[in-house]
Order: sequence, then structure tokens, then C-alpha cells
Amino acid sequence: MSRPQQITVLGATGSIGLSTLDVIARHPERYQVFALSGFTRLSELFALCVRHVPQYAVVPQAEAARSLQDDLRAAGLPTRVLVGEEGLCQVAAAPEVDAVMAAIVGAAGLRPTLAAVEAGKKILLANKEALVMSGALFMQAVRKSGSVLLPIDSEHNAIFQCMPQDFARGLSAVGVRRILLTASGGPFRQTPMAELAHVSPDQACAHPNWSMGRKISVDSASMMNKGLELIEACWLFDAKPAQVEVVIHPQSVIHSLVDYVDGSVLAQLGNPDMRTPIANALAWPERIDSGVAPLDLFAIARLDFEAPDEERFPCLRLARQAAEAGDSAPAMLNAANEVAVAAFLDGRVRYLEIASIIDEVLNLEPVVALDDLETVFIADAKARVLAEQWLSRHNR
Repeated sequence: MSRPQQITVLGATGSIGLSTLDVIARHPERYQVFALSGFTRLSELFALCVRHVPQYAVVPQAEAARSLQDDLRAAGLPTRVLVGEEGLCQVAAAPEVDAVMAAIVGAAGLRPTLAAVEAGKKILLANKEALVMSGALFMQAVRKSGSVLLPIDSEHNAIFQCMPQDFARGLSAVGVRRILLTASGGPFRQTPMAELAHVSPDQACAHPNWSMGRKISVDSASMMNKGLELIEACWLFDAKPAQVEVVIHPQSVIHSLVDYVDGSVLAQLGNPDMRTPIANALAWPERIDSGVAPLDLFAIARLDFEAPDEERFPCLRLARQAAEAGDSAPAMLNAANEVAVAAFLDGRVRYLEIASIIDEVLNLEPVVALDDLETVFIADAKARVLAEQWLSRHNR
């Protein structure tokens, strides 16, 4: 290798971004940080710039950019600070960049991730909303540019590892019968149904196995995260919703499985640590040390599986319905969920009302074809308006 690969990390201060930087730091001869972005944790972004000395840092607002630039100059660092979505797209598509970790949570990550795709970059995709919102357009852009798309979600990365290399020919062509997408079941898997109406945001964010941001943690508790992953899996592996089965596996050791027509089922196992899929995607098709401890099967001792209860997890049912409807339905599902989860975290709605808001939005807004990125954002905006109207009517 003549030079270290230049990596842009979008969403550097989140859990995925930090895990990515940890793996990168273990292999300075292979990887170098080109750019970092952060949203609200600007002091943490500054500390990351001090440690990794990127060429660029990106923040959402001009005032924050000026403040961070002053701090970087005072520290004697050459890092230039860029602003907003334009800055994100610039560092994602820069000619020097070899790979982009797309780890911005939510719809905000769509445009910069597409900018990286259109520039033909190697994409480490942790932003599932990019595919949920605009799957057909996104995959079309990947094929057109020749970009390499590698999934970072532990489940999708596991599926990727268990698939034959030529899976793009179609599941039936490579002998795959179905995809088994595992889920931990989150913190409320066994909580009495009567108690779910009163759970707090802190309880919803207390994931038993994974350390994640608050929004993703709530999505895991409601299993909306698994519903979004189901939609994402359909696009990544050209599968129909009926070919993707969700399986609750509380230990989070088997990250997903692929069932073949000959009766073989291949599974990828590992400790619940995001550095494993990150290292896999960074080095693919090679393997590198991730810093993750070896899996101790004797300590785990047992592996349990159960079917998800859609009465307990209505968000999973709504996501599957949106996947089957296609077109704008997944984008509306995602937008309504973002509004509902934010309201729950702010104490404006109860936990069970998250699904109620999403259900109403999907019933009120007709499904339309998504011809371009603008129609994606129109569908997203309409769903957000309807979700906010629900909140206004309920005086929360």
C-alpha cells in the first residue's frame, strides 16, 4: 500500500464514529482521517481534531464553525472548518477521499451519503435512513457510479459475510431461501404490557447489550430499528420483504443468518461490539484486528430465539407494511418515527404513542412514486407535518 487510505467520518462524535476512529487509530499505516463532522458535541469534536488532525471538520452552523476554527488555530492545528450540508457533501466527495463512514443519524445523512456515492467512493453505510428513504434512487446511483457499498449495521454486515460473493445476481440465483435478521428484543422484551404505557425515556434508552445514541436506543426498544433494517436489507440484498424474517435473539451473539435452499444456514457470530463490522468493512476483502475480544462460547453457554410479538412491537408491523407498500411509504414511516421519538425523548408523548403517530401518518398520506431526490424530501416533509399535527391535537 503506497499511502494510508483517506477516510471521512460523517457523524464522528456518535458511537459509530468513535468506534470507527478507534479502529483507524489501531492501523495508522493503513488509514488516515481526512475529515470529521459533528452536530452538537463540539467540544468532543475539537478533542477528536486534536487527536486525529484531519484536514477538515464540519459543523452545522456558522457561529459554531467560527468558534471551533478559533480553538483549532489556538491549538496550532491546520484543520479547516466547513459549515452545514454543503460542507458535509464537500468532504464526502473530495477527490482525496478513499472511503466515507456514513454515520449521521436520520434523514440529515442522506444528501452527503449520496454525494459520496456519486463520487464513486467506498461507502461504509451506517446511516440506514439513506436506503429507507430513497432505496431505489440510492442503489441506482451506486450502480451508475461504481461505488462500493458495504453495510455497517451489525446485522447487515453479518448477512454480507454469510452471502456468496455473487449475491447481486439475486437470492434465488445463488440458492438463498431467506434472510434471518436477528434482534435483541431491547429492554422491554419481557416487560408486562400494562407497564409499557408508563416507561420513561431513560428506561427506553437502557439497552441490555449495545451502547448507542438515545434515538437509536428508543428505536431498538420499539423494534422500529429492526423494521428499518428489514427495509434496508431488502435494498442491500435485492430481497422481497417476505424473504426477510426477524428473529429475537436476546444474547446478541448471532448477528444474522442466511438460509440456503439446500438446508444450510450460515451465521456470523461475535461479541456485541460495532468495531467488528467496522473493521470488516474498512479492510474488506481483507481482515484486520478490531480490538474486539474473542468470543467466549463457554461464558455465553446458551443461545435463545423467539418470534417477535407484533402486539408488543407494533412499529415492526408498521415497518413491514411500509416495506411491502414501497415507493414513498418507507420515507414517510421514517419521518414520522423521527418526529415521534423526538417528542417521546422530550416528554411530550408516551412510549406507546410513538406507534400511534406513525400509524396515523401512514393512513393519512397516500403512497406516491419517488422519481427523484426532491420527491423523497417532499414525502418526508409531509409526514413530519402530519406527525406534528398529531402532537398539536393532543396538546403535547
